[in-house]
Amino acid sequence: MDIVLIPGLWLDGSSWDEVVPVIEKAGHRAHALTLPGMVVGASRASITVADHIAAVVAVVDDLDPPDGVVLVGHSGGGAIAHAVADARPALVDRVVYVDAVPASDGDCINDSLPSLGGEVPLPDWSLFDDEDLVDLDDSLRATFRARAIPSPAQVAAGPIRLSDPRRHDVPATVIACEFPSAELRSLIDQGSPYTAELARLRDVSYIDLPTGHWPQFTRPVQLGEVILTALQAA
Repeated sequence: MDIVLIPGLWLDGSSWDEVVPVIEKAGHRAHALTLPGMVVGASRASITVADHIAAVVAVVDDLDPPDGVVLVGHSGGGAIAHAVADARPALVDRVVYVDAVPASDGDCINDSLPSLGGEVPLPDWSLFDDEDLVDLDDSLRATFRARAIPSPAQVAAGPIRLSDPRRHDVPATVIACEFPSAELRSLIDQGSPYTAELARLRDVSYIDLPTGHWPQFTRPVQLGEVILTALQAA
């Protein structure tokens, strides 16, 4: 299968470097994307979340493989993946949300992050919850910060537009990291807006991978293995 890996904020395709070999060893084709503006020195103030969605849609359109396409979205990349499933529901076999949930129509990835000059730099660690930072030791934090690229502000804060209800029929797997899947199910039962779109999906499975918000850094091999588990269903 073709596995399209979509990074979250501040990350490019290289963030999947330790996950890709696990996927490819199992015989799949991994495509770790670097989205528009996510290279050093790029002009990114005018780049929107729609541009990121369109970039992934273009990849899906170009692939059209006989054995299917699976989208894997980490964090904000999960919202991008869901929007691609909305745009191409017939071409996406499964969406895997890595410590992420799908966004509802009109939602944004995160409009509370501080921006400067049309871009959002990686904030100080104190801005993150303790659960985000589990297993992200000082060495990993330094490596992450050194490689982090500011995200376009309009990608973080721009509204995501969805229009095709067939997106709810695309099978999904949630890899739950900082919060266990039991908490997500509880939020669905409570009618939380955070899980409103997740609650609309008709075929959802959950895999728990206890760690912080960046398992591609803290548990890369295990992340690759649980992605493979999700692919068995696809």
